Amino acid sequence: MDTPEASTPPANTAPDPVEEGTPEAATETSETKPLILLDRHECRSCGYIYEPSEGEPRRQIAAGTVFEDVPANWRCPICGSPRSQFRNIGPKGVPSGFSENLGYGLGVNTLTPGQKNLLIFGALGLAVLFFLSLYGLN
Repeated sequence: MDTPEASTPPANTAPDPVEEGTPEAATETSETKPLILLDRHECRSCGYIYEPSEGEPRRQIAAGTVFEDVPANWRCPICGSPRSQFRNIGPKGVPSGFSENLGYGLGVNTLTPGQKNLLIFGALGLAVLFFLSLYGLN
């Protein structure tokens, strides 16, 4: 049997040079930073949620400031509780729970809370419509 020599890659496979000013050059030269999801923190006393993406403009805390970088004397703007009364509730819009548990079950663990609500109440609405349609049978 003959072995095809076309399957072996050529010895000199250097990537083509990228011209400056092209989109490919911009992606190669710019530093790529990983997307960091900022954890939100909730006050245990009143339920106020500190959103790091919004910051706290009344207290001169810039948007994008993580909770750990908020000054130690900062208090809840609603009830005045200290920082120690806040608990980490995780980033907004991501599946809840531990990341290693997202693969278990029927796949609904990977859904965000909003998607789970849509799934549950959508199925409930379809069930109601189904049972109401049974009145049409005579």
